[in-house]
Amino acid sequence: MKKKLFGTDGVRGVANIHPMTTEMALQLGRAAAYLFKDGERRHRIIIGKDTRLSGYMLESALVAGICSMGVDAYLVGPMPTPGIAFLTTSMRADAGVVISASHNAYQDNGIKFFSRDGFKLPDAMEMEMEALIGSSRVDALRPVAGDVGKAYRIDDAKGRYIVFLKHAFPRELDLNGMKIVLDCANGAAYKVAPTVLEELGAQVIRVGVNPDGTNINAGCGSQCPEVMAAAVREHGADLGIALDGDADRVIFVDEHGALVDGDQIMAICGTEMMKTNTLAHKTLVATVMSNMGLDIAIRKAGGQVVKTDVGDRYVVEAMRKGGYNLGGEQSGHMIFLDHNTTGDGMVSALQVLAIMQRSGRKLSELSAVMQTLPQVLLNVRVAKKRPLEELPAVQQAIRSVEADLGGNGRVLVRYSGTEALLRVMLEGEDEGRIREQAQQIAAVVEQQLGAGREV
Repeated sequence: MKKKLFGTDGVRGVANIHPMTTEMALQLGRAAAYLFKDGERRHRIIIGKDTRLSGYMLESALVAGICSMGVDAYLVGPMPTPGIAFLTTSMRADAGVVISASHNAYQDNGIKFFSRDGFKLPDAMEMEMEALIGSSRVDALRPVAGDVGKAYRIDDAKGRYIVFLKHAFPRELDLNGMKIVLDCANGAAYKVAPTVLEELGAQVIRVGVNPDGTNINAGCGSQCPEVMAAAVREHGADLGIALDGDADRVIFVDEHGALVDGDQIMAICGTEMMKTNTLAHKTLVATVMSNMGLDIAIRKAGGQVVKTDVGDRYVVEAMRKGGYNLGGEQSGHMIFLDHNTTGDGMVSALQVLAIMQRSGRKLSELSAVMQTLPQVLLNVRVAKKRPLEELPAVQQAIRSVEADLGGNGRVLVRYSGTEALLRVMLEGEDEGRIREQAQQIAAVVEQQLGAGREV
């Protein structure tokens, strides 16, 4: 069976259009409350959100659904996705819910769940939730009188998460003397992230910290690192840090304003952890989208890279299965399992800052540990995600490019898990040539699917 509602990161879509409606949010709340109940005691589900205007209506619907099944809802307001994962485990709650569409524009929204151990739900549980929504199994289970759930607000949630983040930074170090540009994307971390860095001693130039419900990710944050880069050059900062709307991913620029992506950060942290013998099994987990330069850097340090499908949930699954403690994606999702159960942009940032402070080296020096192979990524908008194996012309175009590249590059063509896009990614030694080849494949896709190119 295939999931119909859930993608690679929860349920997502345009707010107030199926499936991102209040009716669906209520049903998701009811299904989650039913699945996470495991006895007669009072059960608790924590709900957080980012700064989107539509978060209010979806939050109210989720609360109604959860309470209608006799489970209590604890509201924390705007909170980074990893903050909800932390609070779920810290408070011994039965589940956590995040209302966010991550890096998407404000008109989109999403709902994703954490189980009581702080990890995202496995496919099997998401499918069970979908089955509950499509049936009437829970209709006869409505509690009454004193068994109906209550809703509470946790006023000190941000403070708890701030303390947690500071514990992810070595106690013997501080950030005194560092000037940091921090872009919070007008998103969920707009209060938490600057506070953490400032309390550790850094001088923080704040960007993207004035959310109005419609400006999340708009010309700022990890999707627009050029804003952060310009601010770094203007203020002579040591580096720039840009989060996305729900702060589970992070992108950097060095002191010159040059981009340092997730692959380079994993190379920096992975090789450093190899030196200190703290990289579990000398293995880093990355997705098939990661640059081949990451593999080369980790191999040179004496380690190895394990590859997974795209999606931080698949990275985490491989990490848990293999007992690994570092993994992530080129996009800036990085998971340090020694600190948190999911991608945490601020935890990642603090690990990099600790390496900089311990070594006394600038980010540009540290990032030289990895030489990035030229990589081209084109997005093609599609009306329908037809299986690629049913498109022989596309398959032929891919095989032709692969043959031309030989062993000096690679082709990856895949659908986005969260948007109606097909991604065409090529790596090779000649950027001009692989760009032409990517465009050739994209053109065939457009012919086959009647779509248009975005990037």
